[in-house]
Amino acid sequence: MKKEYKIFADAILNETGLMNDALDYIWANPELGYKEWKTCAWLEEKFCKLGYTLTKPENIPGFTAEYDTGLPGPTVAIIGELDALRCATHPDANPDTKAVHACGHAIQTAILLGVAAAMRRPHVSDGLCGKIKFMAIPAEETIDLEYREQLVQKGVIRYMAGKIEFLYRGFFDGVDMAMMFHAATDKEGLFKITKGSNGCITKHFEYLGAAAHAGGEPHLGINALYAASVGLAACNALRETFQEKDYVRYHPIINQAGVAANAIPALASLDTYVRAASLPAMLEVNKKINRAIAASAAALGARVMIYDRPGNLPLICDKNLTDGVESIIEDIFGADRFIVDEWCTQSTDVGDISAIMPVIQHHCMGAVGTQHGEDFYIADRQKSLTNPATVLLCMVHDLLENNAAYAKKVIREYKPVFPSKQEYFRTINKIESKRELVQYIDDSRAVISF
Repeated sequence: MKKEYKIFADAILNETGLMNDALDYIWANPELGYKEWKTCAWLEEKFCKLGYTLTKPENIPGFTAEYDTGLPGPTVAIIGELDALRCATHPDANPDTKAVHACGHAIQTAILLGVAAAMRRPHVSDGLCGKIKFMAIPAEETIDLEYREQLVQKGVIRYMAGKIEFLYRGFFDGVDMAMMFHAATDKEGLFKITKGSNGCITKHFEYLGAAAHAGGEPHLGINALYAASVGLAACNALRETFQEKDYVRYHPIINQAGVAANAIPALASLDTYVRAASLPAMLEVNKKINRAIAASAAALGARVMIYDRPGNLPLICDKNLTDGVESIIEDIFGADRFIVDEWCTQSTDVGDISAIMPVIQHHCMGAVGTQHGEDFYIADRQKSLTNPATVLLCMVHDLLENNAAYAKKVIREYKPVFPSKQEYFRTINKIESKRELVQYIDDSRAVISF
């Protein structure tokens, strides 16, 4: 192990207790996106005790804190995600909200705090320039969409995903690159290096029929549940048109489909994502899905409202940053201690940040069970906390030493998807759509738009 890496490994080791406390508290107090007030308050207190000054967004959870080396140079962000997800059958799920950290975000916030604390230790920042920005960000999981839609309608948020909202509010302004680790359940090795992952469009749609007595006069009704069922079948029939190279995923759920068995359902409400490996593929598949949804409504004489919103863009992990992580892992842990995942079909709003600056989100082992499942737990805290925190601290050193030569190389060679934040927002805003897909002209004619 390099001499300087030993200093950073020891600094992280000295913060093990703090990271364990963070993991224990956050795991025991899971909160859904844009509701992480207890989690955020606990972390804020710890950061303030470390001497950090916090910058907080108005009316939503989250904050940023900077460590300034005192010398000019790039700004490197380290990200932690605050939110939990829903899994009602998990033994540790909140009985009221069904929230649980069954994806591993609890370790991210613990790592964030551990690295921030280690930066304050003697000699850790010696020879560095620039700034390290610690970012505790809400609402990565794309769930609880009706609540988030209410926040949008009230003007509390503009975007449903936390990192996009932070980007919109200017919290990434001045940041040159960003890094984070995510929990993984693979048993082989200590780390998983991910080259990239899918993006997604979030969809909510409502079939609108007409209620009637299900036993006495069903012919007077229009069954919204049947229209939704036809729509689900039509969308499933599209699957063979999806190309393997696009890694398409489509997985709808029905939220509501009637209120009583003796009445024809007048409303069927569904949520889903359209996931794919590129923005063009996302848009093309989304168009096909909308066509199937519209046609299924028309088949039964129902109406249908569609609500499309930008979810996430595909994540492209920066090669130069990835090379640095691999080099550190090889030096500290050994050359055979990580595996490479060519592509991940999950989605994350880290992808949106990767479209305008160099980003990595790699994975650390230590969890067991199934992600988002009832058996997910953090089983090995060295693998899931100490190891990734050490790698991130070493990356900060490598990037910002020697007048930030490595960081400047990363910035110089990065090729953004969008030339500016403004162009990024112009593009994703075009995805947003709220409209009725079927217009009935008379008893024999209808116009379908998709």
